[in-house]
Amino acid sequence: MSNLASPPGLIYILLGAVVCRIIAKQLSKGKEGPYPPGPAPKFLIGNALDIPAKDGGRIYAEWGKKYNSDILHLNALGQHIVVLNSLDDANELFEKRSRNYTDRSVMPTTEMIGWDYNLALYPYGDKWRMHRRICQQNFNKQSAKHFYPHQKRKVHSMLLGLLSSPERFEDHNRMLAISLPLYTMYGYEVTKLDDPTIIAADKGIDIGIQVFSPGGSFANIIPILKYVPWTWTQRMAKEAREQTEIMKRLPLEHVQREMAAGRAPPSLVADFLEKKQTVGVTAEEEAALFNVANTTYGAASETTMSATLSFIAHMARNPEVQAKAHAELDAVLGVGGRLPTFEDRKSTPYVEAIYRELMRLCAPLPLAIPHRASEDDWYKGYFIPKGTAVIGNVWAMNRDERRYKDPLTFNPDRFMTPDGKLNDDDRILAYGFGRRMCVGKHVASSTLWLTFASILACFTLGKAKDENGDEIEISDDVHEIGLLSHKAPFKCDIRPRSEAWRRVIEDAKGGL
Repeated sequence: MSNLASPPGLIYILLGAVVCRIIAKQLSKGKEGPYPPGPAPKFLIGNALDIPAKDGGRIYAEWGKKYNSDILHLNALGQHIVVLNSLDDANELFEKRSRNYTDRSVMPTTEMIGWDYNLALYPYGDKWRMHRRICQQNFNKQSAKHFYPHQKRKVHSMLLGLLSSPERFEDHNRMLAISLPLYTMYGYEVTKLDDPTIIAADKGIDIGIQVFSPGGSFANIIPILKYVPWTWTQRMAKEAREQTEIMKRLPLEHVQREMAAGRAPPSLVADFLEKKQTVGVTAEEEAALFNVANTTYGAASETTMSATLSFIAHMARNPEVQAKAHAELDAVLGVGGRLPTFEDRKSTPYVEAIYRELMRLCAPLPLAIPHRASEDDWYKGYFIPKGTAVIGNVWAMNRDERRYKDPLTFNPDRFMTPDGKLNDDDRILAYGFGRRMCVGKHVASSTLWLTFASILACFTLGKAKDENGDEIEISDDVHEIGLLSHKAPFKCDIRPRSEAWRRVIEDAKGGL
């Protein structure tokens, strides 16, 4: 065997290729113009060691103040990265110049972890357009209403869980977040959290997010490193890929069995497979539909889980906010009258303000998935080279003191006018920017609103107490796993507002 074919020899070849790539990048630097400010790059490696693996939103915001700029630049081993801390800049590039910033920076680890099915990560082109068209047909504002009965049933199931075992609120939240997309996509009814599909999805998503994030693996900066064996990235990617395949396979096998038995409920995949049997579909259409279903499950479950957990924490910490919401809901629903419906949304502006404020202060994705500059560009006197990864810092935009007074304070009233109406600030940055905005935002918004309104209508949330009767404080701590942000574990006291509301919840059991 040649020495170069041995493991050490292979590593030398790869490292040599890496060095050559870096030197080539350095030598090919153009004289186009200045880049935006940012940390001083180190020789050869640039800012590779500066990219934060977690708390990226906060760190980039601090850098913005340090360098007195809303636009930041890093160069990691020749890969240009631009971070936008201002909504005005994000609007200019992602909205007004969307033609140049709709592409995605394809992470080399995407295929390694088995996420090449995820349409949110697709580069701009015909494949992306076809997948997005399927999403728009099924998840637009009008089509989103088809999900209402399923959302209502799953939220009511969560209320029953909170009533019977309030201390397990995290589990009930997970069940809602996971079971709803699995049912609407596949007709797959989840009854327990140790379901094999859920276990596989949890492992695959948790590991995959760690590897995929910009600071998670050097292979995302130096693509050739994905071929280096025996590394942490290779081990983690293999596990993520295996679990992702299980997550994709089990629900599909389920719906196929149910259809063969003639008992499959309507779902995105079941309806498509029926169409396949009657009028026929292409292999490309079939693969695209399955990709959409799997993307929806992964994205919807994680973001719903994160947002609802943050909602529970903030309600427990803000009794005055709860009191205002209770009064508004009682006026619409009656005291112990009925559960909220989607038709009540326009009649409950303060609950809507709570939703907006929660998504502002606790965006599930503090950093938007990176866009990519398709061509060289100039902006505010700065040069943005073709291929630059451009990241919208949602965390910073939502805490911009120029837009929000006391931005670190949870205050739904900031979205209300003096006469008690909602103001015009209705954009949820957590759903992304430009043509890459989340196509499932209407379904996500209605799920979260109904969840928040239903919990507020039925329960009083407060801080738990220790053995001495003292309140246990709920911290501001969050856990960031790759691109996702989750509230750190906390304890909470949840109890029905009255016996009348207890009966309302129990009566809803008949519709499950």
